[in-house]
Amino acid sequence: MTGTLHQNDKHPFVRKIESIALFTLTDDERAALLALPLQMTQFEAYQDIVREGDRPARCFAVFEGIACTYKTTLGGKRQVMAYHVAGDIPDIQSLHLKVLDISIGTVGPCRVGFVQHDAVRALLRAFPRLDDVLWRATLIDAAMVREWMLNTGRRDAYARMAHLFCELVIRLGVVGLAPDRSCEMPMIQPELADALGITPVHVNRTIRDLKEAGLITLRSRRLIVHDWEGLKAAAEFDPAYLHLTDPDPA
Repeated sequence: MTGTLHQNDKHPFVRKIESIALFTLTDDERAALLALPLQMTQFEAYQDIVREGDRPARCFAVFEGIACTYKTTLGGKRQVMAYHVAGDIPDIQSLHLKVLDISIGTVGPCRVGFVQHDAVRALLRAFPRLDDVLWRATLIDAAMVREWMLNTGRRDAYARMAHLFCELVIRLGVVGLAPDRSCEMPMIQPELADALGITPVHVNRTIRDLKEAGLITLRSRRLIVHDWEGLKAAAEFDPAYLHLTDPDPA
């Protein structure tokens, strides 16, 4: 399936760009983003979208669902290094790095839009300010990796999980997918274990502790935050590393 975004769609892709741009998009810039030729593809849960070692001629934006960047050891142990929500372009680095050094897979069912590198380059030549925004997006991705390193390396499991939940609520809120600080949470416990560097048993225990503290409910793969300030305090969460124009949009 191919197509373009529609002007009347308040699409997460455009909302994400607007959330990190240091300027207001012009009508022409917004129209150019909406006119990108996309190949829409549906993936089921736990499928790879791109793999380490690929030499892609296209990149993709997440339209629906959550994906993750990960790497694995030779022994098969996996480390999730980032989650990607609707509006993200997880592999934009493939415009300049010819061989991917990471894999990106789905967490639950995902719909993504592939766009050829040549089309992206043409867009950026025609609208240089959008080039600035995508460069800023890659810098923000790097800032998120640094925060994740601190989270998994120096915070205890309770704070790690609280921090991850805070981040996802903020990022999904940016694109209108976390009303009242409630959002889809398709990750199962082994998935969260791979992201947080703890065991699935420890994940289960930590979720129970967050529930018993009255901070969250996590049921039927949906997260509901009951005490936002309490969750932020438990996580030592400061959204500055996300570099959003609105630092708390949820």
